[in-house]
Amino acid sequence: NIPSLFCSGSRSSKTFKPKKNIPEGSHQYELLKHAEATLGSGNLRMAVMLPDGEDLNEWVAVNTVDFFNQINMLYGTITDFCTEESCPVMSAGPKYEYHWADGTNIKKPIKCSAPKYIDYLMTWVQDQLDDETLFPSKIGVPFPKNFMSVAKTILKRLFRVYAHIYHQHFDPVIQLQEEAHLNTSFKHFIFFVQEFNLIDRRELAPLQELIEKLTSKDR
Repeated sequence: NIPSLFCSGSRSSKTFKPKKNIPEGSHQYELLKHAEATLGSGNLRMAVMLPDGEDLNEWVAVNTVDFFNQINMLYGTITDFCTEESCPVMSAGPKYEYHWADGTNIKKPIKCSAPKYIDYLMTWVQDQLDDETLFPSKIGVPFPKNFMSVAKTILKRLFRVYAHIYHQHFDPVIQLQEEAHLNTSFKHFIFFVQEFNLIDRRELAPLQELIEKLTSKDR
């Protein structure tokens, strides 16, 4: 089903963000390979732990890029089902609705459709990841003092895309046989943010039951 990621069709092709690549041969690339190898062992709790001697900022940076790519791909498979008509507001079930603001271009939160919100969100994340002063890819370039707070905002917002997919588009996920992929990706994400306390518990409320179900087997 990958080709659908690249068809813009009548939809804004901006929704399909290019994959953010970590340069080969860099230390971050080695960290990504380490993360993938540990993930392969199937123990997600172990996979998210900071490897010995590594810098926490760098570990969070590499994983944030990876989650952005994963969510981008997962959302890309269901964009045909997430339209202005089907999702006129960005929600995660009847109790949670999100309004968009990025603090610079859009200061006052605006109500918009889910595809528009996710487009704003992914474009904003991409801009953060591409900013070398925030996410330095070169060895020896220090992370800024505000890095962790930026990373927390990125992860908090990426969570909303998972929440929207689970609440509004789970049927197509099952039809496309993406359920296991989505669950594994989300479980990895949750273990990661729990390990380093990166998302406020209140923000996770829309998927609290699912989080308990997915994580209870791995206590």
